[in-house]
Amino acid sequence: MGTLTGKMLIGSTATFGADGTVQGLDPSTGEHLAPDYGLASAADLERACALAAAAFDTYRETSLEARATFLETCADEILAIGDDLIVRAMAESGLPRARLEGERGRTVGQLKLFASVVREGSWLEARLDPALPDRAPLPRSDLRQRHIALGPVAVFGASNFPLAFSVAGGDTASALAAGCPVVVKAHNAHPGTSELVGVAIQKAVAKCGLPEGVFSMLYGAGTKIGSALVADPRIKAVGFTGSRGGGTALMQVATARAEPIPVYAEMSSINPVYLMPEALNARAEALGKAFVGSLTMGAGQFCTNPGLLLAIDSPALDTFVTAAVDALKASAASVMLTPGIGKAYADGVAALVGHDKVTTLARGLPAEGPNRCEAAWFTTDADAFLADEALQAEVFGASSMLIRCKDQAQLIALSEHLEGQLTATLHMDQGDIALAKALLPVLERKAGRILANGWPTGVEVCHAMVHGGPYPATSDARSTSVGTLAIKRFLRPVCYQDLFAELLPESLANGNPLAIWRRTDGVLGKD
Repeated sequence: MGTLTGKMLIGSTATFGADGTVQGLDPSTGEHLAPDYGLASAADLERACALAAAAFDTYRETSLEARATFLETCADEILAIGDDLIVRAMAESGLPRARLEGERGRTVGQLKLFASVVREGSWLEARLDPALPDRAPLPRSDLRQRHIALGPVAVFGASNFPLAFSVAGGDTASALAAGCPVVVKAHNAHPGTSELVGVAIQKAVAKCGLPEGVFSMLYGAGTKIGSALVADPRIKAVGFTGSRGGGTALMQVATARAEPIPVYAEMSSINPVYLMPEALNARAEALGKAFVGSLTMGAGQFCTNPGLLLAIDSPALDTFVTAAVDALKASAASVMLTPGIGKAYADGVAALVGHDKVTTLARGLPAEGPNRCEAAWFTTDADAFLADEALQAEVFGASSMLIRCKDQAQLIALSEHLEGQLTATLHMDQGDIALAKALLPVLERKAGRILANGWPTGVEVCHAMVHGGPYPATSDARSTSVGTLAIKRFLRPVCYQDLFAELLPESLANGNPLAIWRRTDGVLGKD
């Protein structure tokens, strides 16, 4: 195991926090993991934010090549940690090696993807409307526009993705790509994993000769440090993945500031899956087994877990239920990420078991060890679901609800009642197209990603991906936390009117020295 110090990273230094300590925990055994990690004080937070602010103007004007190289160096340094990173992440999360190796690949891949985006330059959205001094009745000034970084960004590590949504995850990668220094609040569930990755980024900052304040990482207990970080006037945006309660609390802090700032929070989703009549007629049994595979993957600890199934009542639906019940009853209980998440899951399942309008369809195999998730599947009718908003609440883990609808009209009415979602899935055949067309306008208003004949678990990191959706799926339905469009969260437009050529940024200079795509008089090109 690589050397772990228990220290937070503030700029180029490593500091042991003096405001208490926290240890990692192996959720599969309940064993505490050395070393102790010192928690940040107000003075530690002050220094991290001051360094980020001092670094901002220099870092945001780094050349496209220098910034892309920095992102690639971060990726290389993470890979250079080697197996120590996987071993520590396994111990702190209870996740299997294959899952974490894949997650490391995703983390490195998205850093390199953003490096390619930075080099290409179209994210600057350069626009030039040259002066028209002879235009009648009024002349036009020379007007040029580009996007610049918002400022230092606070990023909160997520519990369920200790690599891909954590210290060097998508929020950090996209903020750094935009030109924003980052102050990470590491998740206390995986402090050692966070230290290893944080040191890798710290090394990359030094290797690339960047200001030390480009990256800092703090540990903190409870909500104190996180709230103080969002409240700090030098922080200009927030990236968060976690619970609805946590996200809305940060949103309240951000809006109460003298200068309110955007919080890009990915929070809560039950990801409805529609089992269309012809698809059920054709492959009900296979769909039942596939549903359980998606539901129980990773103990259900995905923000895209299929927490709600909707279908019109039919004999084929009964076949689906029988197949899914048999598969779920044979599913082993899996380790959950933390005892807190395990308790919240158990409480959520217990509430559904005790609900007088809810029937338990099946439970997974009993747990053999602490902090295990016993899968649970429930059903209720559409009227009961519509009457009780609590039945829409996410139960984070391998829990799902089936709603039987009597006809197409009830299915669409129930869909209108749903909250905002990350995903909506249609299992369909050609004979279901008319019903799908009727549902599609509703689903477009409700979800950020609409799938056909797949399962929502698994999010591709690419240019077209949207991992977002209307509240409470996210705090801002106009954005995504996955994919290259995520860079836009941390940018804002600036217009330059009649500015001297010597003062123009390279992206707007005459002759297009960066050779990037620009829109001149409305025409897109590289002139």
